[in-house]
Amino acid sequence: MEAIRPVPRTLLRDRAHAAIRDAIVAGELEPGAIVRDADLAERLGLSRAPVREAFSRLVDEGLLESKPQSYTRVTPVLAEDVRDAAAVVGAMHELVTRIAVARLTQADLDTMRAANERFAAAVRAGDVDGALRADDDVHHVLVRAAGNRAAAATVARYTPLIRRLERRRFGEGGSCRSAGLHDRLIDACAMGDTETALRVTADIWRGLEDLADPD
Repeated sequence: MEAIRPVPRTLLRDRAHAAIRDAIVAGELEPGAIVRDADLAERLGLSRAPVREAFSRLVDEGLLESKPQSYTRVTPVLAEDVRDAAAVVGAMHELVTRIAVARLTQADLDTMRAANERFAAAVRAGDVDGALRADDDVHHVLVRAAGNRAAAATVARYTPLIRRLERRRFGEGGSCRSAGLHDRLIDACAMGDTETALRVTADIWRGLEDLADPD
């Protein structure tokens, strides 16, 4: 019975974190909503301990705010927070792009192109979830190829703050990132042109900083 082993506590914590984070980004848990560990533990089929640990991590990441002995609630979507997050995430993407371009294989480039095709199709269909997943898939190839664990962790930590605003703007009739910019990025990567890839990466993330500016 070697295959049947206790699920490590860290995996339960990570499972709770991912589920609650995704619900916040998707708007299922709206800004200002009060969250209770007992309620979410029941919904997730977990004990309260991993949910509490997930709450602590989400507070640190800026998606929840907590007042001891009073409440834990979803943070508002603040333009300043989004601009700060986009600046940091953009810098990390420029770092991984600088490292990754020379390491990309043909399979990597094919993966990026296929992801961008899914991205463009999702944008046309008004499928915000599909668009954001595909966008992640495009950029994840570069993050993975770079192999910089600190950069990858920073991207994972701060991207959800940006996604919340992207989803809102998309729902209001705005647009997500440009498939054309992705095409330019992929073409530069295919040619081994690191400098052009860096410029396009900067344009992509500068656009997300601009997304946070008042209309």
